[in-house]
Amino acid sequence: MRQMTVAELAERLAAGGDKPVLLDVREPWEFELCHIEGSQPMPMGSVPARAAELDAQAETVVICHHGGRSAQVAMFLERQGFKNVINLAGGVAAWATQVDPAMPRY
Repeated sequence: MRQMTVAELAERLAAGGDKPVLLDVREPWEFELCHIEGSQPMPMGSVPARAAELDAQAETVVICHHGGRSAQVAMFLERQGFKNVINLAGGVAAWATQVDPAMPRY
């Protein structure tokens, strides 16, 4: 499983061009508190049933609060045949600390 730092993701998003799919696997209440702009919510527990909604060929960055749940989801998606899945190291907490200090924390 590949990992990406929040600094690398911020750089990619700012550069323009093809952007990865940002899949936020936190619970809805967590997503409502704070999220990375452009990310789409899909709670971890619903990923197995909803994986067909995702493009298995697209570059997909999986996001959670600290990186634990997203790593599990990334490994699951790889086992399902997804070709380009990346775990966001440190998750939303690292984004709030390193990229967007104005983001609410919980």
